Amino acid sequence: MTTRTTAEAWLAGRLPQDWFTGPVEVRRDKDELVIVGTLSEPDLPEDADDTERVVAASGRVKGFREDTRERRIEIARELEHLSGRKVSWGVRVGAEGDEVLFTHLAAPVMTRLRQPERQVLDTLVEAGVARSRSEALAWCVRLVGERSETWLAELREAMTHVEEVRQKGPAA
Repeated sequence: MTTRTTAEAWLAGRLPQDWFTGPVEVRRDKDELVIVGTLSEPDLPEDADDTERVVAASGRVKGFREDTRERRIEIARELEHLSGRKVSWGVRVGAEGDEVLFTHLAAPVMTRLRQPERQVLDTLVEAGVARSRSEALAWCVRLVGERSETWLAELREAMTHVEEVRQKGPAA
């Protein structure tokens, strides 16, 4: 199970219809599939303020996480067997809600950094932005991802085209 639509199609048939307001989003890398679904917004009075909305959304996420735990584990195990990757879950409440990821994979990454790069990480640690060099590096990666999402999306699309051309070529 490797193509983009295969996991989504399998999940469309496997997930209970009342869990999410629409199709799930599946994000993938070499190690993990992250399934993110949208939960319906809680019924609140029209004059509810932002704090009430945040509290209600938090309650909706907690309720979903607890009420669906066993089924999600079962579905994740099946999909892990089919895909060969770990499966994690996340939700958002309403179309504009913040995303909440449940337990998800934290993959170790080994790298060698020269002093200027280490100094950047150490500055983030000393300033209290991060607790360790590892956390500081993760913070840097998230920042680059947020600031350059358009460029990264173009790069991923180009890599998809390269893979398609590669597959059309002669067998090695």
